[in-house]
Amino acid sequence: MTNILLLSSDDFFASDLCEQIERMSDGFSVVRDKNENFDIALVDEDVSLLKSIDAKVPLFLFSSDEKMASLENVHVFVKPFHLAALLDSLHSCINRFENSAEGFLKFGNYELRPTAKEIINLKTHETVKLTEKEVAIIKHLYKAAPNITSKNELLKEVWGYSPEASTHTIETHIYRLRQKVEHEDDSAQLIKTEDGGYLLNI
Repeated sequence: MTNILLLSSDDFFASDLCEQIERMSDGFSVVRDKNENFDIALVDEDVSLLKSIDAKVPLFLFSSDEKMASLENVHVFVKPFHLAALLDSLHSCINRFENSAEGFLKFGNYELRPTAKEIINLKTHETVKLTEKEVAIIKHLYKAAPNITSKNELLKEVWGYSPEASTHTIETHIYRLRQKVEHEDDSAQLIKTEDGGYLLNI
């Protein structure tokens, strides 16, 4: 699941856009708080808010001023815009970002390449293929670090509290992920179990 941060002083515009994005694309979830984890940032009108985002994520600006289209390193959508065009741009942007060196997640002895669904051991140069859920687990633990992530939080963020998911589902996925990547090698530890939750070994 890709988390989108939406910052707007216009609650009607923000609520309507949130509803449309989540209805039209089940791969996106919208948050309104900068303290939450997010992969893309959408800012409505206020350019100063762009400067307040220090995370290395793709940035989008909605503006009524066509002159704003020349902003560097920002994807500008001049109002009014088509939702389909926005969704296409969001999908393309996150794919390009995750497939670039800037989008790779580096921690401990590892580098995660989300789009390729693979993790590389930088010490041994071994490349291991991952499932979509395994990538989502690692991404969430990475964003949450150094905080411990509870099983319930993973259920919500990775499985969306789907009926077939349970804490046993998470335990099984974590176990299989460890077996694929760690090979029972203590020096290659990827995920720690702490206080009933999980912590990425960074």
